[in-house]
Order: sequence, then structure tokens, then C-alpha cells
Amino acid sequence: MNEVAHSLKHHFLIAMPHMADPNFAHSVTYLLDHSEQGAMGLVINKPNGLNLADVLSQLRPDTELSPLCQSLPIFSGGPVQTDRGFVLHPAGPQYQATVEVNGLSLSTSQDILLAIADGSGPQKYLITLGYAGWEAGQLEAELADNAWLTCPADENILFDLPYDQRLSAAAASLGVNLSLLTSQAGHA
Repeated sequence: MNEVAHSLKHHFLIAMPHMADPNFAHSVTYLLDHSEQGAMGLVINKPNGLNLADVLSQLRPDTELSPLCQSLPIFSGGPVQTDRGFVLHPAGPQYQATVEVNGLSLSTSQDILLAIADGSGPQKYLITLGYAGWEAGQLEAELADNAWLTCPADENILFDLPYDQRLSAAAASLGVNLSLLTSQAGHA
């Protein structure tokens, strides 16, 4: 993939307060890729109401699950392919379908979910259903319309902070308090 002049790969997209799209309102998205062909990311702060036990009971109904699985949330990664799972985790063990992305790993196979469930998987991870995608030039147009703030990604925000603190922490890394911003957009 060709790089765009200012690739936002391994950055956070922070939704501005006036973001009307319910998929992205009050969201922070981790960008896995950004090139001339478009962009792909995972929304990291919107749990979808499911937990790992819910997902595994659908995939492997006969598997005995630990009670821990009921406390592991699944996130809405975005509106594209919402039936497909993605696990973002620090680089390390490779699973059946793992790719290295920006010094992290993205796994899409069931074996990582089973490893997390039995305690042998990565210690830090983010599990999503679906992803966010932008066609060529689409993200750049949204940035020009002041829909997003951007900042370099921070693994502490990705993996260590509770999900409901990720948006404000990403904005704070820029010195921004989103609650002080108006929901009106404009250009000077």
C-alpha cells in the first residue's frame, strides 16, 4: 500500500462533539492502516453489550467456559463486517490468523479467543466485532470538515484504561477537554 503524505497509521481518531454518526459519536478509533487506498480502524471505547462468553457460546457451544469470560467485554469496532471478530493485542504469540500492525498484533481466528478464555492468551487485548473503514479520500475529507482530532496512539490508553476513560484520555494527550468544546463546527 502506498503511504499518504501524512499517514495516520497508529494514531487515534477522536470524534468531535458535533459528530452525528451514531457509530462514531463520542468515540475514539485506533487506526490500523491509512494509505491512499483508504483507512481501517477499530473503535476502542464502545462496548456492544456482549461478552466473551456470549461469543464463545455461539462459536463453540460445547466448550466449558470460565466465569471470567462473562466479564470480558466485546466492543463495537465499527459498522463494517459486524459479524467478524478482531482482537488487537501486543506483539507476541502468533495465532492462526495474526498480522503485525504498527508494532501490535491483530488476530482474527477463533484460537485467540479460546486462549484468552483459558488464560493462555495475551494478557492485554481488545476484542471487537466489526471495524471502521474509509474509502480513498473519505477520511481526509472528514478531517477537513473538523469531524476528528488526531493524536499518536498510546498503548496505555488502548489496553490499560477502562473503556469509559479512553476518549477523554486521548483528547487530554492533546491538551483538549472535549466537554469544553462546542458542538458547532466551522472554519475560520
